[in-house]
Amino acid sequence: MNDTTIRAVRRTDALEIARLAAELGYPTPPEEMGRRVATVLENPNHHIVVAGYDTGRLRGWVHIEHRVSLESGDRAELMGLVVDATDRRGGLGRSLVRIAEEWASARGLFTMTVRSNIAREASHPFYEVLGYSRSKTQHVYTKALSAPETLG
Repeated sequence: MNDTTIRAVRRTDALEIARLAAELGYPTPPEEMGRRVATVLENPNHHIVVAGYDTGRLRGWVHIEHRVSLESGDRAELMGLVVDATDRRGGLGRSLVRIAEEWASARGLFTMTVRSNIAREASHPFYEVLGYSRSKTQHVYTKALSAPETLG
């Protein structure tokens, strides 16, 4: 990782973030990813760190959020972690998770949650080795909503 720079995300990283997200099956047009990055950058409860080369090509990224819920209070949630397929198993993912944990601890958050799709079998032992334990299995339901009708 000697030639890798780890830094906070920039709006100009959107194209590379989209490329890496597509590797995990989340294809997103770069313009849309640009809007998402801009939105997250405006919210102090979110933090994104990227790892890349001086050329602008990213090797990975991690997105963490300070979440608050009525039933469990404040916690950190690792919202996304992606390492380029050519860079996996080299320690970069561990480094990005450690940075996310440090960000959470600095904010006084002492619980970290990460959700891992059951289909991502390789990620489960990764998180377990890092000290995470499975706390529940759940179903996720999604419903597309209509745009609000304009009045007038």
